[in-house]
Amino acid sequence: MLKNVAVVLLDNVQPFELGVVCEVFGIDRSDEGLPVYDFAVVSAAGPVLTTHAGFTLTTPFGLDRLEEADLIAVPAGGDFSSRTFPPELLDALRRAVDRGALVLSVCSGVFVLGAAGLLDGRRCTMHWRHAAELAVQYPKAIVEPDVLYVQDGRIITSAGTAAGIDACLHLVREEHGPQVANAIARRMVVPPHRDGGQAQYIERPLTPTNCDRVGEVLAWMARHLEEEMTVEELATRAHMSPRTFARRFQQETGTTPYRWLLRQRVLYAQELLEGSDQTVDAIAGRAGFGTAAGLRHHFLRTLGTTPNAYRRTFRVTEPAA
Repeated sequence: MLKNVAVVLLDNVQPFELGVVCEVFGIDRSDEGLPVYDFAVVSAAGPVLTTHAGFTLTTPFGLDRLEEADLIAVPAGGDFSSRTFPPELLDALRRAVDRGALVLSVCSGVFVLGAAGLLDGRRCTMHWRHAAELAVQYPKAIVEPDVLYVQDGRIITSAGTAAGIDACLHLVREEHGPQVANAIARRMVVPPHRDGGQAQYIERPLTPTNCDRVGEVLAWMARHLEEEMTVEELATRAHMSPRTFARRFQQETGTTPYRWLLRQRVLYAQELLEGSDQTVDAIAGRAGFGTAAGLRHHFLRTLGTTPNAYRRTFRVTEPAA
C-alpha cells in the first residue's frame, strides 16, 4: 500500500509540476476519511534551490529520505533534456526500483529516469515537443508520444503539465480504489479520470533532424501529405537504400516513416477541422486519407474521437452561413 511519498527537487524545477505532486500527495485530507501520506520534498542539489520561475526553495530533507519512500516523484525542470544529474540521485532511483518502489516522472522529469537507465525496454511518454528527443537520447526506451501517461511495471511517466495530475490520480486509483481518487479529484476540481491512452491534442511541428537528407525528405512529406508515398520512393529522394533510410529515419524521429506520415496527416486534419469550413470529405482528401471513412478510422485510433466531435470541441472559426 502506498504510504510514503518523496518528491525530488533539482535546480530549475518547474513550480507547477512540483505543485501537482504536492497537491495530490502532500495535503492532509483525513477530515474526509482520505489517506494521509508521509510526504517529503527532497533536495538533490543542496539546501537552497532556484525554481524555473526564479524564486528559491529550501527543504530539510536530503537524498537519504528516498530510501524509505514507496513512491518517488520527479517533476519537470528547465534544461532537463540537456543536463547531467547527480550520480547519487540516479543510484537512489535505481535502488528504489530494485526494492519495489514506484517512480513517477512529470513531463521532462523523464530525462532523469532515462539517465538512471530506468527507461530501457520500458514504455514511456512525455510532452509531445520533446518526445522525439527523448527517443534519440534513450533509444532503448519505447517512447509513446501521443498519450497522457504510461505505467510500465514500477515506472510511471506522464506528458506535460495537467497530464501529471492524471498520472498521480491514476496511482491513487490503483493503490486505493476509484472512490478515493474521485474524492481527491473533487477537492482539486479536476476530471476524476482521463485514461492514459487518451491522445495529447497537439499542433503540427516538423521534427528537427541532424541529417540534412532526412530533414529534406521530412519537409517534402509535410508538403505532400495528400500523395501516396512508399519507403522505397522516400529512400530514393534521400539518395539512400530503403534499409538505410528507414534506420536513419528512426534515429532522427524516433518512429517509422509510416507512423510519422500518419501522425502528420492527422495533425493537418486537426488544423483544418479547427480553422476551416471545409467538409470532412474535403479535409480527408487534403490530408491524405482519401475518404471521410478513412479519416474517421484513423481519428478514432489516434485521438480516440471522431472528426465531427473534434471540430465541435476545438473549432476556432464560425461556420459559413
